[in-house]
Amino acid sequence: QPAMSKWGGTDVSNNDEPYVLPKVWKWEKPDPESINQPTSGARFERKLPVGKHPLQLYSLGTPNGRKITILLEELLEAGKDAEYDAWLIQIGNKDQFSSGFVEVNPNSKIPAMVDKSAGDLKVFESGSILLYLAEKFDSFLPKDPATRVQAMNWLFFNIGSAPYVGNFGHFYHYAHQKQRYPINRFTMETKRQLDVLNKHLEKNEYLAGDEYSIADIANFPWHGSLVLGKSYADSDVFLNVREEYPHVIRWAKSIAERPAVKRGNIVNRTSGPLEERLRERHDASDFETKTEDKLQQQSTSEEGSRKRAKTS
Repeated sequence: QPAMSKWGGTDVSNNDEPYVLPKVWKWEKPDPESINQPTSGARFERKLPVGKHPLQLYSLGTPNGRKITILLEELLEAGKDAEYDAWLIQIGNKDQFSSGFVEVNPNSKIPAMVDKSAGDLKVFESGSILLYLAEKFDSFLPKDPATRVQAMNWLFFNIGSAPYVGNFGHFYHYAHQKQRYPINRFTMETKRQLDVLNKHLEKNEYLAGDEYSIADIANFPWHGSLVLGKSYADSDVFLNVREEYPHVIRWAKSIAERPAVKRGNIVNRTSGPLEERLRERHDASDFETKTEDKLQQQSTSEEGSRKRAKTS
C-alpha cells in the first residue's frame, strides 16, 4: 500500500505504479488531519496575537517568509519607521488554518501581514508585501522609471520561478523515495533559472543594475541560499553551482554579508544552528537575547541556580 503523507493523501513518492487517470478526480482516503486538502477556509477558531508595533507579520522562516523579514530589517537599517512584530506560524501544526489567519489571508499561506497604521490593512503574498512596504517607505524600489521596470521584472521572475525550486527541493530532498522523472524535470528547470541569473549578473552588480532593490531581496532566499549551500542538503554540489554559476554566487555572497540580511534571515526560524533561530521578533534587542542558543543558555543557568538554591 502507498504511504500516507502528513501533507495530505497518498505519498506519490512511494508509489511507482502507473496512474490511470479517472474521468473525475476525487480525493482518495480523505483525512481531516492532513495539511493539504482540496478545500479552503478556517478549520478552527483562534484569534491571531497582536503586538505593539504598527506592522504585524505572521510568518515562518521559509524562503518566502525571509523575504519580508529581510526587507523589514533593511528598512529599519535605513532609518525608516518600520518596526514590526513577527509572530511564528507553524504550518506543520496547521496554524495557517486558524480563523484569525484565514481572515488575513484566505489562501492560508505564509507570509501575511496587517498594517495597523493603515486601518488594519491586510496584505498577503510575499511579492505583494514586498511591493507594499517598498512603496509605503519609498525605499528599495528604484526611482528611475526604466530601472524600476527592471526591478519589477526580476521581482516577478522570482514569483514565477520559486515554486519550481521548491518542487526541486521536495523531490530531491524531502521525498522518501527518489524518482528520476520529477528530479530530472525540476533539476533541469532550476539549473535553467540559475543560468538565466548567472548570465544577467555577469553584467550587473544587482538584478536591477547598480541598485540593490526588492528584486534582490525576493530572489536571495531562494536562488541565493541555494548556491550558498543553505537550502537542501548538498544540493549545491548536485547542481554543480561552483563550476557553472560563479556570478550568482558572487551576488549571493555580497547580499548575505549585509547586516540587515543577517538579522532578517533568522527571524521565525525553527531549524538550523541554534544561533540562527529567532522564533519571534518583537524588539531589536531580541537578536541579542532571544535566539535559541541564548534561551537555552538562560534555561541552563536558571536550572543551575534552582539546584544550588535547593542544596544551600
